[in-house]
Amino acid sequence: QGQLVESGGGSVQAGGSLRLSCAASAQIFTKNCIGWFRQAPGKEREGVAAIYTNGGSPYYVNSVKGRFTVSQDNAKNTVYLQMSSLEPDDTAKYYCAALSRDYCHWPLVPTLFSYWGQGTQVTVSS
Repeated sequence: QGQLVESGGGSVQAGGSLRLSCAASAQIFTKNCIGWFRQAPGKEREGVAAIYTNGGSPYYVNSVKGRFTVSQDNAKNTVYLQMSSLEPDDTAKYYCAALSRDYCHWPLVPTLFSYWGQGTQVTVSS
């Protein structure tokens, strides 16, 4: 059964860094699109970054380009979101999700993703 578990959220000051982890079951890690989303209170869920686990370049929303980096560890079935130069506008609950497709459609459409983690809170103070 598909399962995603996020970890690594927390509270940091502006300019700080955090690394989020998304541990997936082998079933949904392999040859799937893993996306990172975030949702701030009162705002729609936003696709932030994505990676197709069988190869290809990652995708980023413009607001995080140059600051966030997606990577994967195939041995651990884990996708990471390294976040640097964090800004107060990055404050949100972050989710990873999996789409059973052999490519990542960009921009990310949340309703297409079948599996979701429970989310992890990121709070950036000024």
